[in-house]
Amino acid sequence: MPQDRRYEITVKARSAFVPEQSDEGENRYVFAYTITITNTGTIAAKLVSRHWVITDSDNQVQEVRGMGVIGEQPLLKPDEKFEYTSGAAIATPVGTMRGSYQMVAEDGTAFDAPIPEFMLSMPRVLH
Repeated sequence: MPQDRRYEITVKARSAFVPEQSDEGENRYVFAYTITITNTGTIAAKLVSRHWVITDSDNQVQEVRGMGVIGEQPLLKPDEKFEYTSGAAIATPVGTMRGSYQMVAEDGTAFDAPIPEFMLSMPRVLH
């Protein structure tokens, strides 16, 4: 049986350290991340909410849930992309982010689009 390709979202992330918003003395490390969401499925789907798991190198976990992204709930037609930039602050120079977007397809089917884990890393910290 062929895999159901209707409900398929591809998520790519890249992150960057934001030194001007960070304060090492206060253990505050701020990162900007840019997410590109592509509807690689065959049916339009709307991003309704997000769930993030942000982990620093001391294994302190922040879970963030909310409606939409940057105040929007984009509807992505097949092959359409949506890109946005947001930020996160952690207490260590290195951490990770992962999560999922909760999507609803045009036919009413709800599904999750996984966000693969990506690194948050201050330059020159990882060797």
